[in-house]
Order: sequence, then C-alpha cells, then structure tokens
Amino acid sequence: MARPRSFDRDHVIHAAERQFRTTGYNGTSVEDISAATGLGSGSLYAAFGSKHGVLLQAMDGYSARLTQSAVEALAGPDEGALERLHGFLLGAVDGVPLADDVPPAPDRAAAACFAAKTALEIGTSDPEVARIAHATFSAVATSVAECVRAAQRNGDIGPDADPDDLAYLLLTLIRGIDAAGASGQSLGRLTSIAESAFALLPRPRHRG
Repeated sequence: MARPRSFDRDHVIHAAERQFRTTGYNGTSVEDISAATGLGSGSLYAAFGSKHGVLLQAMDGYSARLTQSAVEALAGPDEGALERLHGFLLGAVDGVPLADDVPPAPDRAAAACFAAKTALEIGTSDPEVARIAHATFSAVATSVAECVRAAQRNGDIGPDADPDDLAYLLLTLIRGIDAAGASGQSLGRLTSIAESAFALLPRPRHRG
C-alpha cells in the first residue's frame, strides 16, 4: 500500500510560486524550493517529477486563481460595469496578490503577474509555459470584454468600440503598470497611470 502524502500540496505549490516570483525560474534551484516549502528534494521529485513540474503546477494554480479573481471583480449588472472596470484597473497598482496562506511578496516586482513574468523569462523556449500564459490572459480578457459589453449596454462606453480589443488594451496597460512598478515607480505614479488609462476609455457621443 502506498504511503499517503504527509504535506499540504496546495501550500507547497503556493510557496514554490512565491520563490519563482522572487528569483525567477532560472534563478531558482530545487534546493531553493525545498527551503521555501519545507519539503525535501526527494519528496519534491516524487510529487512533481522535476523543478519544471513544480513550475507548471504553480502556474496552473495561479491561472485558476487569477481567472476566478477577475470573474469576481468584473461580473455583475450592466449598471456599475464602468465602476468595476475602474476598480479592476486600480487593483493592478498593488500587484497581483498571492494565495491567502502565503506571506506577501517582498517587493512590487515579485507581486507582478506570475504568468507574464514566467512567459517573458522562458515562454519562447517552453511551449507549456507559453500555453498556460496564453490561456490565462485569454480567460481574463474574456471577463474584461464581458464587463466592457455591460458598460456599453448601460451607455457608459461607446457602442462602436470593440470589447475584445479594449480588453486586451487594458490588460496590456496593466502589464505595463507591473513593469513600471518593478522599475521603482511610486504608488502615486502607478495610480496616475491607471486613472489615465481609465479616462481614455471611449465614451458615447451625446447628441446635443
């Protein structure tokens, strides 16, 4: 009979994610993950197969968490959709939160989007990482686009704007906020960027 695992798999994955966020994939060793998770290297290999296996599990968990967070932040009635988009943009200023059972990231760079950071580092040479990152952005973009459509139905965003194009524009701006935050820009500057992006959303033309 196989012995049951004696560790909390989710906690291990979240702790590994935090380590990858801080030191990157190439800068993280199995020993680093072992120290971060409290799990021996033998147990890590037995549970995940490799460092790469830990990364893919961490990315899958992050993708599900980020997608659910976007749904919760953006879904709702047509009335209030514009305010939800505003809040979504401002939420990017603080970075992407880690799981509830993991301490906050040590700095703004480590709090940036995990999928984007990893895709930028190794996505061009790692098809699995590229696949997860693409699926993550597509899922979040779908929620943003649906919120844009709701705002259009409520008369708050111009009806001629393409919701999908606007969704990817906003996500691109949010990733830019991540980059600016990682470079040391102040909270006030990041907030100003988010507010400027919100102000540029196409509003309907009112006939006078």
